[in-house]
Amino acid sequence: MIMRIFITASMLALAALPAAASAQSATDSSTKEFAVTGNVPALCTGGTLTGDGTFDLGVLTDTATGLLRTDLSAPDQVITGSFCSTRSTIEIAATAMTAQNATATPPAGFSRTVNYVATASGWTTTPASFDTAATTNSAAMQTRDTAFTGDIAVALSNFSTGGGDTLRMVSDTDYQGSVTVTLTAAN
Repeated sequence: MIMRIFITASMLALAALPAAASAQSATDSSTKEFAVTGNVPALCTGGTLTGDGTFDLGVLTDTATGLLRTDLSAPDQVITGSFCSTRSTIEIAATAMTAQNATATPPAGFSRTVNYVATASGWTTTPASFDTAATTNSAAMQTRDTAFTGDIAVALSNFSTGGGDTLRMVSDTDYQGSVTVTLTAAN
């Protein structure tokens, strides 16, 4: 049996339409991509003190005995708005309180130094801690692996007389020490 197929010109035109349409759309548009770039530098800021930045302990001695008071305390100082945009370290350092006017070597039985422990908490799980009576302070620097923002509470505790708690304090209207908290972006 012989079969004959007749193809007309209009049939050829219909068959050619999809190929022509796709060929036409390929030449009618072109796509270009552009990269969008930027960077955020490693930033750390210590924020703002909520108070005046002074731990005022008042009278340091028991006026009946001349020995360092065992109930010394002061409200925490809070640093608000602190942040680091990357991995960071917090470090605390402190100096013992010393008599500023009575600078001579104290007589036997007396001291002109008050030691204490300063802590900075809220930045890392373990507070950074500095003991002014210690020869080393390995806990003074703590590292945080992620970016963070939050408050840092700075506190004083564990007051002791330099040279031993059986020593009396020399009279002075101005005993001073200091506490420094530093935030540093870790590279």
